[in-house]
Amino acid sequence: MAITSANQLELLQTAEAVAREKMIDPGLVVEAMEESLARAAKSRYGAEMDIRVSIDRKTGRATFTRVRTVVEDDELENYQAEMTVEQAKQYLEDPKVGDTFVEEVPPVDMGRIAAQSAKQVILQKVREAERDRQYDEFKDRAGTIINGVVKREEYGNVIVDVGRGEAILRRNEKIGRESYRNGDRIRCYIKDVRREARGPQIFLSRTAPEFMAELFKMEVPEIYDGIIDIKAVARDPGSRAKIAVISYDNSIDPVGACVGMRGSRVQAVVNELQGEKIDIIPWNEDQPTFLVNALQPAEVSKVVLDEEAERIEVVVPEDQLSLAIGRRGQNVRLASQLTGLDIDIMTEAEDSERRQKEFEERTNLFMTALDLDEFFAQLLVSEGFTNLEEVAYVELDELLVIDGVDEDTANELQARARDVLEAQAREALEKARELGAEDSLIDFEGLTPQMVRALAEDGVKTLEDFATCADWELAGGWTTVDGERVKDDGLLEPFDVSLEEAQHLVMTARISLGWVDPADLEDDEEDEEGLEETAEVEEEGEA
Repeated sequence: MAITSANQLELLQTAEAVAREKMIDPGLVVEAMEESLARAAKSRYGAEMDIRVSIDRKTGRATFTRVRTVVEDDELENYQAEMTVEQAKQYLEDPKVGDTFVEEVPPVDMGRIAAQSAKQVILQKVREAERDRQYDEFKDRAGTIINGVVKREEYGNVIVDVGRGEAILRRNEKIGRESYRNGDRIRCYIKDVRREARGPQIFLSRTAPEFMAELFKMEVPEIYDGIIDIKAVARDPGSRAKIAVISYDNSIDPVGACVGMRGSRVQAVVNELQGEKIDIIPWNEDQPTFLVNALQPAEVSKVVLDEEAERIEVVVPEDQLSLAIGRRGQNVRLASQLTGLDIDIMTEAEDSERRQKEFEERTNLFMTALDLDEFFAQLLVSEGFTNLEEVAYVELDELLVIDGVDEDTANELQARARDVLEAQAREALEKARELGAEDSLIDFEGLTPQMVRALAEDGVKTLEDFATCADWELAGGWTTVDGERVKDDGLLEPFDVSLEEAQHLVMTARISLGWVDPADLEDDEEDEEGLEETAEVEEEGEA
């Protein structure tokens, strides 16, 4: 089949028809046709030739050309597509390496096999262009809600027609035991769009917390306008959810705006989520206050926050315990997800028992170590003293406020406490030496004998060993394993060494060993200060 004048325009008509059907650029189809014709010509003239085809975008005329490139004599490999400077002189004036000689060749008659090959090239190119179009269209829609029509269900996964492509709603992204039939309309959240070899893959979700946030944005104009902001969402899909909101306009109640007149707005979201119960909670910067709100409808008596461990203890009345925990721990689990904190719930009786136990332990410590009677030891604990260090090194005035304590008694208390601490230090130092701790570690400023003993017991016996430790290995920390926070015990954690203090100790050790140049640290600090100043100037400029 030769490309004659009779079917030249037909090429363009075919390209336009395919482009309209697949909703892609007609130019891409024409380029695919040019490549397919060039392949057919190579099969006719020889695969080693550089044959190129150009189709006129107005007339549809296909021009076949052969291209030969001028190369160095010692680089000539393909005699059909390359030629030397000497050979090029018969075609070009003053040829140079890199010049090309283009000559038109007769169109080819395409046999059945060549025509089939050309068809496959066109189809492949069109398919690739269609995939690129789909990816470009949906990649920017990730994080939004889309409406689609159910096409079929495969092994629990729902294939959804989203207009210009197909998307998949996986079994674990459906709410509860949702089931759909062909033709059902469905609303989903576009969770991810990936470019894969088989084409763009669009993954949908109805269980994502962001799905609920987007639904509220559609139902509540104040959220869409930015007057109300959704700060956090926690869901147990199909059962219960909590959403924290804040209003930037004092005249607008964020909770009331989300609920709507007679609950119309929240009810629309509930209906879409298969009856999922939703608690709308006012967000607060103060974490304990926010947590009290998040545990609603349970009443909270007391909250104790451990910011470093990102844990929080909540004390509730006995009759509120089951309500605070919720069925199968649902309420406290959602509150934990909403606040990002690990929550320990206890009753007032349990809290009282724990505090009584701590009181007794501290009383016994002072009775044993300082040789005090029970009443006097209890006085110290009642005044807030928790350990011997506080008694030994506190200002004398703080001891004199205790009933029955004069200056002589206070001095005697501090002397006894210091004697005990010194004895403990000597014992710890002897034990550390027995374990092999070297003087470089023992004499290192910032480490007490008790700390050195704890390090030696764990195999850290030299300053070099100490300098290789990570800050979290010393101060402890928290890691997330399978979605649960797990405590990492630090070697110096019993001595209340913070993460910042551990970082300082390790860096000081590295500097003393010559591993780190202090000048480099100063440069880094200056760079950080410069960045902070630049950020402040930019913020002022924006303001």
